[in-house]
Amino acid sequence: MVVDKSFNKINFYAQPLEGLEYDGCAFNNCNFSKTNLSNISFIDCTFLNCDFSNAQLNNTGFQEVVFVSSKLIGLRFDTCKLFLLQFTFENCILNYSSFYGLKIPNTQFGASSLIEVDFTEVDARRADFSSCNLTAAVFENSILEGADFRMAENFAINPESNYIQKAKFTKDDLLGLLWQYNLDLE
Repeated sequence: MVVDKSFNKINFYAQPLEGLEYDGCAFNNCNFSKTNLSNISFIDCTFLNCDFSNAQLNNTGFQEVVFVSSKLIGLRFDTCKLFLLQFTFENCILNYSSFYGLKIPNTQFGASSLIEVDFTEVDARRADFSSCNLTAAVFENSILEGADFRMAENFAINPESNYIQKAKFTKDDLLGLLWQYNLDLE
């Protein structure tokens, strides 16, 4: 177990991680791109300006993990270890990633890019999607009760196939909820 250690500007693709569990660690400007992170657990860790693009996350544990200004393109979060799964994203790029079938209530996606992200069958109660770009993101059979979509851009959510009670939207967001009816709103 690696505890309370800082890692700066390390390319973990060239130099693999040493342990299987990291607790209270900080990773700054590190490259995890195309790295196999299977069966590794991160507990109470922070990732700042890191690149995780196309990393393998089979049975990877993320417990109370914070990603800030990081690139997480094409990740299969749906293959992560489900036990105590909890993460926060702030100003991240998560394009083409999948959260299929996960229970991620209260997850913060603050001002992140979520282009073509799969949120099918996700329980994202009270999640914060405010100020996110949700172009072509898929919401199908999802629980979005109390989720915050204010100031989110380019989303298309069908209220008939998703549970959106008490979700937060602005009046300008109505087109994102009514797109399937092909209405001409002015």
